[in-house]
Amino acid sequence: MSKLFPRFTVADSISWSGKALHGGGPSRVTVHPGTDGIVFRSGDQRIAAIPENVTDTRRCTQLGPVSTIEHLMSALAGLGFTDAEIEVEGGELPAMDGSAQPFVEGLSQSGKAECGRLEVSGLFKRIFTGEDEIKIAIADGDGDWSYEYDCSPRWPGRQQLELHLDPATYAREVANARTFAFREEVEPIRALGLGLGLDEDSCLILGDAEYDFLARFRDEPVRHKLLDLIGDLALAGVPVSALDVSAHRSGHRMNVIAATRLAASVTVTRS
Repeated sequence: MSKLFPRFTVADSISWSGKALHGGGPSRVTVHPGTDGIVFRSGDQRIAAIPENVTDTRRCTQLGPVSTIEHLMSALAGLGFTDAEIEVEGGELPAMDGSAQPFVEGLSQSGKAECGRLEVSGLFKRIFTGEDEIKIAIADGDGDWSYEYDCSPRWPGRQQLELHLDPATYAREVANARTFAFREEVEPIRALGLGLGLDEDSCLILGDAEYDFLARFRDEPVRHKLLDLIGDLALAGVPVSALDVSAHRSGHRMNVIAATRLAASVTVTRS
């Protein structure tokens, strides 16, 4: 049994510039129309956005030499884009406001251009990925995604989100959620040379019993974790609307393992 989907790329090229999320240096990314799936370009290198090309999952997802791809990948997947050529200058994507919302706004402004058909076949059984309390379950479905974030006994404890994903729901309920860190992590993270492109407007800080800055959602952390999960699983090349996914306490490393298993279980054919 297989499912057919229209393939979409951007109608026109669109660019974003700013500080690299972790390195803090100047960064620029441009999404161009493409027809070979999602492909990143850095200098002379051309790297397909597939799980086997992931080179690091500490604090972000790195594809070949290109770091922090997950927010843009999430925006592309959430809005239903299947193909694009992505040119990166600076080795890392810009932090923007710490969420996927600026990418959503730019991609929506560019618009969609249909570029063929996508056939997905082979997802006949549930795919489980887990380690201790970390779990991800993926099944053939209709776009029902859920995530449970739990940092108990530390505040804010357990947060759970369940959504039926389509472009409008993604843009409204997921894209605007920012990356976050616990207050006690901030200085050690910066000492490691990470998070240097973030500030109080682009990062949510979790204090002992409240957010240090104004949150965009009462449960913004779980929404951002779902945002990251969508971006990482998009590496498998399967539209979000073809899957039902539930996850518990997963991060980039386990997300990419799940994407690898998903990609191995399906056949994705472009025409």
